[in-house]
Order: sequence, then C-alpha cells, then structure tokens
Amino acid sequence: MAKTKTAFVCNDCGADYRKWQGQCSACQAWNTLSEVRLSGPSSTASPKSRGGFAGTTATVQKLSEIDLIDLPRFSSGFAELDRVLGGGFVPGSAILIGGHPGAGKSTLLLQTLCKLAAQAPALYVTGEESPQQIAMRAKRLGLETDALQLMAETDVNEILAAADKHKPKVLVVDSIQVIHSDALTSAPGSVAQVRDCAALLTRYAKQTGTVLILVGHVTKDGSLAGPKVLEHMIDCSVLLEGEQDSRYRTLRGQKNRFGAVNELGVFAMTDVGLKEVLNPSAIFLERAETPAPGTVVVVVWEGTRPLLVEIQALVDASNLGNPRRVAVGFEQNRLAMLLAVPKVLEHMIDCSVLLEGEQDSRYRTLRGQKNRFGAVNELGVFAMTDVGLKEVLNPSAIFLERAETPAPGTVVVVVWEGTRPLLVEIQALVDASNLGNPRRVAVGFEQNRLAMLLAVLHRHVGLHVGDQDVFA
Repeated sequence: MAKTKTAFVCNDCGADYRKWQGQCSACQAWNTLSEVRLSGPSSTASPKSRGGFAGTTATVQKLSEIDLIDLPRFSSGFAELDRVLGGGFVPGSAILIGGHPGAGKSTLLLQTLCKLAAQAPALYVTGEESPQQIAMRAKRLGLETDALQLMAETDVNEILAAADKHKPKVLVVDSIQVIHSDALTSAPGSVAQVRDCAALLTRYAKQTGTVLILVGHVTKDGSLAGPKVLEHMIDCSVLLEGEQDSRYRTLRGQKNRFGAVNELGVFAMTDVGLKEVLNPSAIFLERAETPAPGTVVVVVWEGTRPLLVEIQALVDASNLGNPRRVAVGFEQNRLAMLLAVPKVLEHMIDCSVLLEGEQDSRYRTLRGQKNRFGAVNELGVFAMTDVGLKEVLNPSAIFLERAETPAPGTVVVVVWEGTRPLLVEIQALVDASNLGNPRRVAVGFEQNRLAMLLAVLHRHVGLHVGDQDVFA
C-alpha cells in the first residue's frame, strides 16, 4: 500500500510546505497552517476537466479577434444590492457574500431568490440548515415560495447534477465551507476542499451563464475565511456587516469585475426580513430642533454615494498628566491625525477666518486669524435673520446701550479690531463685600484685564476698591 502524502497548507494565502511551521513565510500569518492529505494523479482524468475557471480549452487569439458579447444585467429585486453589484446580476458571474453569523446573509439571499423565482428558475442549495428550517423562515417573512427550488446537499457532484437537470438562472450555495468532493480525502472546509469545490462551481457558472452566489464564513477579525485563492476565483466579493445591538446592516463591495468597488448598500433588519434604507444619511444625523455645540455635519463618499454624517465631539479640562483621547465610530489614530491637521493646515493656507456667535444671540462675528494678503485680526459682523446672514454696517450700535440719560457706572471707549474702530460701552457695578475675599466678575472680557484695570485706576486715579465686589 502506497504511503499517503501530506502537506501543510496556509489557510490565509494557500501556500504549502512539507513540514509544519508556526508562521507562514508567504503572508507572515501565525498558526494558519493545517495538514492536508494529497491525492495522487488520476489516470482517468478527462481532458475536459482541465483548463481555467471558465472551463474552456486554451487557445491563442489576438485581442482584436475576440468577440465582445454584451451580457445584459438583470435586477436582483433590491436596489441596494444592485448598487453594490454595479447594476445587477451579470450572467455567468460568481459572487461571494460573507458576514458574521446572524448578520442576515441567508435571509437576504432567500428574499432575493423568492423574488427572482417568479420570473426565472432559481435553485437554493443549503448545506447548514434543513429544508424545514428554510421553509419556516420563508413563512415567517411572508415570502412567495411557490416557484423557488430548494435542495439540501453538501456533495458538489450532486449539486452540479441537480443544476444540470433544472438549469437555474441563479444558483445559491450556502455555504462553501460545508461543500465537499469525494475525489479529495480532506475534511469539508479544508483548503483543498474549498478550493476545488469553488473551482468546479465557478466553471459550471461560466459554461452555462448561471449566476453563482457562494456564502462564505468570516474569521474573528472580520475577513473572509478560507484560502485567498477563493477570492481570486470569484468575480465579485461583498461583505454584510452589522453590530449585534443595531438593526442596520451594511453591504459593502470589496471586489467587483463588473462595477465600482467599495460600494455601500444599507438595509434595516425588521420582523419581515431585510428592508432597504433609501436615505442612509438620516441614520447618521441627530434629529434635534436646535444644533448642539460640538457637532458638525460632513459629507463622506462611500463608493459613488455621498452620505451626510454628523460628528459629535466633547472637549473638557483634564486632571490627568496625559489627556485622554476617546474615539467612538472611527479609529483612534484617525482622531490623533484629525487633531494634528489644523496645525499642519495653518502653515499651508494663505488666509483663515473664524465664524463665532453665542447660542442665544443673533449676531455672528467673522474674525481673521491669518492673512498673507491683508491685515490680520480683522472683524466682520453679521446678523442672523429669517433669510440668512446680513451685514451689520455699524457694529458700534450693537455695543452701546440706548438710554436717554447716561447711567452711572458706564463709560464708552474706543477699541480697535484690525483696522476698524468700534465704540463699546463698559458697565461696572461696585458694592460692599461681605466676603473675606472680594469678588471680581467680568463678562465680555478676561478676568486678568479687569484686575489690571483696577490696578491702573488705583495707582493713577486713587480709586480704591480693594474691599468691595466689582462686576463689569
């Protein structure tokens, strides 16, 4: 009896080694090598079984001599799924969909096939669930099940035989990790089984023009499980993601030979299955009557779709030697880079201005911070009206109290803001203090300026308010 040959194959990249080792030399991953028994070459192998994934014999042709066939796409029944696929299903394409357990992969595909089965033959092959479980889910979701063909099988040869008999337009295999071939001695889910079974199914799809959808498992870090060669075989790879405590699911394209990559589709998980979210921006915006301080709405691009996203930030004084940086929803390193960007931009730009305004005031000030072509620290004043911002041509009128007779404790001073003089009225109240430490309260300017002003008045005018409260 001949000795069985074995090899150690990396589960991530598919590289093989004669002996086990802790790290794969090809992809540098640790503890990803598994033992695979190798089958000897078969003398009865048919020449038709050779060739590429398309199953055609290799012939040399000039590129200009190849006939261009415009394959018409057809819709999946979900606009969000069509967006991620680049406009719908392409006949003869192989699609791999992955996601964490419970993300909704089987639910999405069952809804899709029930819609398509009413128009064209469709076959759903399940290897992880029983037909009764699939039927119960379809009944709970209220789907039309009269035309959909269902098969519970894990043998790839039986699946291909059933596909040859029923000739479906769309074939779903859930999942590729449980499909096996009797020609291989390794266990289902191994590198050799996943690679060979996916190659046979892909070859059948290319030869017959059937849309093949493979369901794949994901690892604990969120990447697709199985050999990397699986991602090279298929035409399109999408990932269905979602938090455990959220009802929203995102379908993100990672590879697409027939459309734009990194497209995004958004669904909501309901009691009747997955429903499309036609306006995803509404998910990321806080519905408040008045804008809250520390929030900003930005436009981000996901593939070819613009999304409005609201970013909220809170800054507070730190009692620690190393101030904390906490980010929720994006990476910690991006937050550090975002905080460093203003300092970098400050040296790159020619002019920067800052628009300010109190929450309970209708006036806004536009203050220059940097200007290489004019005076710095200039000030512009605007008033918020029901038709937008309007210029305030005489800002001094804002800072002056409109009284018939001047009130005691008030004084009008001239201050310069850039190249513009402004008249500002300062009001002060001095009262006897009942505290050991008299209070100094300043509104509208700094506390240190009030202390300096009182010191000047005491030295040059002889005004002594050391034991009195001062409010200015």
